[in-house]
Amino acid sequence: MSRKDKILNGNALYTFIAIIIGFVAGAVLLAVAGINPGLAYGKLLNGVFGQVKYITWSIVYAAPLILTGLSVAFSFRTGVFNIGAEGQFVVGSIAACTVGILFDLPAPIHILLCIAAAVAAGAVWGIIVGFLKVKRGINEVLSYIMFNWIAFYLSNYIVNLSAIRRTGGGEASKDVADSARILAPEFITKLTRCTAANWGIVIAVAAAVLVWFVISKTTLGYQLRAVGFSKTAAEYGGINTNKMFLTAMAISGALAGLGGAVQTLGMAGRVSQFASQEQYGFQGITVALIGSSNPVGCIFAGLFYGAMKYGGGKLSLVKAPAEVVDIIMGIIIFFIAIAHMFKVIFNRKKGGK
Repeated sequence: MSRKDKILNGNALYTFIAIIIGFVAGAVLLAVAGINPGLAYGKLLNGVFGQVKYITWSIVYAAPLILTGLSVAFSFRTGVFNIGAEGQFVVGSIAACTVGILFDLPAPIHILLCIAAAVAAGAVWGIIVGFLKVKRGINEVLSYIMFNWIAFYLSNYIVNLSAIRRTGGGEASKDVADSARILAPEFITKLTRCTAANWGIVIAVAAAVLVWFVISKTTLGYQLRAVGFSKTAAEYGGINTNKMFLTAMAISGALAGLGGAVQTLGMAGRVSQFASQEQYGFQGITVALIGSSNPVGCIFAGLFYGAMKYGGGKLSLVKAPAEVVDIIMGIIIFFIAIAHMFKVIFNRKKGGK
């Protein structure tokens, strides 16, 4: 296959086209609203790249998105649609927060215990849904949606417990102990002028590399991908598909739970009582789609989405609604979803079938 054919049959070109279309559509909407698109996009770009501080904040925003994106991407690669990453993220957040508040341990041990609690909580949340699917035949999509809401209200319940609730008012938990925080060293904070600079991006990239290795280079990854391609063929080949399904659910949930830990121990430092869904899990679906369900692609997709989230807040300076970013991302996802249409058009132009 020639280099041109590889490009036309790959996903990168069509993702790039979808992004361009998204920004063009956003420009049209801004123009209709009477706002100069060039000025608005200039503020958006300046809000991301204008200062080292802005770049750092974009990376901070990106870290949990990369992890929820990995969660969804992993499940996609193994034939499971994990719409429950939102709930897994939430239980991971509250588990890390609870351990961070109730335990008094040295910094490295405390951090590891918080992360372990978050990973375990996310994995269990995924396994429960997997068990319902395997043993009772209950559709995992419906279960995931219900468990998202269970996680939502469970988090609010725990936040309001006397041992966890913030003293002196405020609908939030206490701050986690300093020994549980994953904040970057003081010299990095001073250099970047970002008070929330933390090791989350390092954890996210390490997780992406590990997921890539497991999927691409291990027997477990081969079995999981085989089940994703065809459950019947995998069973014929001697693979225990139910076991692989539960394993995929657990790993996917663990990654989303890790995202919750990174958000809590890194940027937030506490968990607030929710008035609505956090959206990190649902945004992870966007990251996974932009990254073509590739672990390495999720790193770049998460950085892109994190930059859009942070930079989008600067649109208010030109009186442009921050929701324009959501519209742009929605259009990008729409065109990624119909990327097959672009492949057909390009193949017809070059005389293909």
